[in-house]
Amino acid sequence: MTHQWRFFRSGGFDQVKLDRIEDWQQLDQLDAKLWAALSCPVKGLEFDSKTLQYLDSDQDGRVRIDEVKAAVRWALSLLKSPEVLLSGDELPLAAINDSHADGQRILASARRLLTNLGQPTASSLQIQLLADPALVFPPNQFNGDGIITVELASNEPLQQLISQAIANGHSSVDRSGVAGINQEQLQAFTEQVRAQLSWLTTGEHLQSLFDGNIAQIAALFGELDGKVTDYFTRCQLAAYDANAIGALNGNNDDYLQLAKSLLSSQNSEANQLPLARISATDRLPLHSGLHPHWASRLAQLAGLVGWQQDTISVADWQQLATQLASYRDWQQQASHGPFAELDAATLSAISNEALVAQAQTLIEADAAAAAEAEAILDVDKLVRYQRYLRDLLANFVSFSQFYSLEQPAVFQNGRLYIDGRSCDLCMEVNDAGKHAKLAGLSGTYLLYLDCVRAGSSAKKTVVAAVTAGDGGNLMVGRNGVYYDRNGQDWDATVTSIVQNPISIREAFYTPYQRMGRLISEQIQKFAAAKDKEIEAKSAAGVGDAAKVAETGAKPAAPFDVAKFAGIFAAIGLAIGAIGTAVASVVTGFLGLSWWQMPLALLGLVLFISGPSMLIAWFKLRTRNLAPLLDANGWAVNTNAKLSLPFGARLTSLATLPSGASRSLQDPYAPKSQLLPTLLLSLLVLTAVAYWQGWLHALWLLVIANGLS
Repeated sequence: MTHQWRFFRSGGFDQVKLDRIEDWQQLDQLDAKLWAALSCPVKGLEFDSKTLQYLDSDQDGRVRIDEVKAAVRWALSLLKSPEVLLSGDELPLAAINDSHADGQRILASARRLLTNLGQPTASSLQIQLLADPALVFPPNQFNGDGIITVELASNEPLQQLISQAIANGHSSVDRSGVAGINQEQLQAFTEQVRAQLSWLTTGEHLQSLFDGNIAQIAALFGELDGKVTDYFTRCQLAAYDANAIGALNGNNDDYLQLAKSLLSSQNSEANQLPLARISATDRLPLHSGLHPHWASRLAQLAGLVGWQQDTISVADWQQLATQLASYRDWQQQASHGPFAELDAATLSAISNEALVAQAQTLIEADAAAAAEAEAILDVDKLVRYQRYLRDLLANFVSFSQFYSLEQPAVFQNGRLYIDGRSCDLCMEVNDAGKHAKLAGLSGTYLLYLDCVRAGSSAKKTVVAAVTAGDGGNLMVGRNGVYYDRNGQDWDATVTSIVQNPISIREAFYTPYQRMGRLISEQIQKFAAAKDKEIEAKSAAGVGDAAKVAETGAKPAAPFDVAKFAGIFAAIGLAIGAIGTAVASVVTGFLGLSWWQMPLALLGLVLFISGPSMLIAWFKLRTRNLAPLLDANGWAVNTNAKLSLPFGARLTSLATLPSGASRSLQDPYAPKSQLLPTLLLSLLVLTAVAYWQGWLHALWLLVIANGLS
């Protein structure tokens, strides 16, 4: 028989109910077009990360429909009481189906696991018991990952081998959570140890040369090589051309300059002079006729090398360089790090073939326990599926968890408090600019915030949807406080805003706010222009007065009233026209019946606010969640709408507690002038209504008399 699915309407689309185990058992048959999501990322969700790793079977960083179906099928196949998937936080052992081999294997592993955890008589498994990997997979037991730890080694030499490999960077994380080594790392470490041992052996041979003085000889050779090479090159030039001998030895000016200094064999004032007297021969004296700065070092080198003769040739020096080249190459190959501290005996012990063979045998034995370890992992997976699969389905097959408001959905990462409101639809984002390009299509008013924790370098970017109230006081730079799902508070600063309608109430006041801002801006511009004009005229007047004082010229003519009569007349006519228009409107309003007056006021309000409210209403009807999630890596399969009532639940405005007392007396509030203003307004309206003609004539008469 065809399974009878049940759907409920929420968020503007039909969502499937999965509150019966029969629904889970038929999930494979549910059309993919009816799923709320097609895929979701494994990162950035408030969901158990280990469960997401199990779900992501191909390890591509995303969970897809087929992987969800496979997880449900697998869990159902291992349970003879599958109803435990619908509720509860623990897996009863009695619910495991032991009628087939896989179930028997998992049941046996579950009991063994409880024994390892110190609860052999327990009848159920909870996630809390599996939280510590060192308890699930003790580091001193085989766990099937092919990684051996120090705790797993049975003797001290093997422990030293593993610990030295880890110390030198050859390590992996064992299933127990501690560091260990695998086969490839053991091989690489062994090769490195043997290379180091060979280097030490070569060094022992080289250091035995020159009666063990090769290190001192190499150091002296390094100091003298440049100067000796310079000497032999100068001698070769002298042999090439005898005329160059004088210049190559230095001239009188060099010695005159030196004569002004305080000289000794220790300073280097005369280092520009050659090592010895330049001649056409290629012999370097070792004991006399040498530059005093280098003489002692050359004599020391000769004694260590064993030169008995008084002079050496360029061939002798090159022969010494060749002998020292191997030593220099050996020094350059020296390792740095923990290896440098190990002697040849220790290296020989840990690279012993028998010991390495023990380590390889131990790795093979650990890898051989893979089947048993996989069974324990399956127990862990089944326990997590029992606890978390229902939450996944309520956030993937449907969005029932989000629309029920009983608990936050997996994509809601926290709550933002800002400007007298709290926003519950908050998500973490990696790139605010990239996210906003797509998320802006949601029709939602969005705040992007940089969040930091005091005293910590931790930082995150969050987008918060404002779905109730208004955006009047929300601006870039505004600060708030963000609480993540762990209850930790973050300092949040608005960095950018995607503006969309928030509510009908906001749309009602928007035209008046715009007119108020326009009038205010125009008044400010007019005042600024007049101020600038007065300042310019004042400066010009002062300048003219100064010129008059200097030249004795006649001052400018006084203000001519007749000259500006036309201007005053035009102003008077404009004022009269405005007064007439106002009087006509007021007269027409007062001429209405009492029941027509409210309708006229309502029509005026609708005329002003209606278009804005209508546009906002159309936009708010299309506000939906899908672009927000798609921008975060989801593949949402429907338009999950954020209606006005639901938006009012997602964003809570500040309200006084029920039963709270409230005093409306503000000692610092401006004094109210409401009553005098109302009385004056009524008096003016009445006068205009009954005597508008007389007032108009009187006003024109006053203007005419003033101009004459």
